[in-house]
Amino acid sequence: MSTLPGSILFACTWNSVRSPMAEGLMKSLFGTRLFVDSAGVRSGGGRDPFAVLIMAEIGIDIGGHRPKTFDDLESESFDMVISLSPEAQHRAIELTRTAHCEIEFWHTLDPSVVEGNRETRLFAYREVRDGLMARLRERFGAPRPPVV
Repeated sequence: MSTLPGSILFACTWNSVRSPMAEGLMKSLFGTRLFVDSAGVRSGGGRDPFAVLIMAEIGIDIGGHRPKTFDDLESESFDMVISLSPEAQHRAIELTRTAHCEIEFWHTLDPSVVEGNRETRLFAYREVRDGLMARLRERFGAPRPPVV
């Protein structure tokens, strides 16, 4: 557990499953205490309906998420980048070459590659969601109520 950074970028390959899930989870845990965004290395990935569904199961709406790439980011200044795929890790290193920024690599399965029936696939998405939530809580602790 560590101090909460002022801004975090979650990155994966397409910005349609893992990084939007991590962004939604982080926002649900810490609200406006920090700036949270997500991006992908490649463009062309659309919003993933299974990701939207399993996040809605826990009360988090990512249905309005629009996938974007690193090139689409309004700012490249983040205190921390957490990459969830090897390709995103390489891009994060490039992004932060000239800036002071902490980079972490959390290798995370892409559940969209899991084959099988609907329940098998949803199980894989839930495992990724729950794994990300556990990792966020382990890394940043339980949210504390805001000081009034």
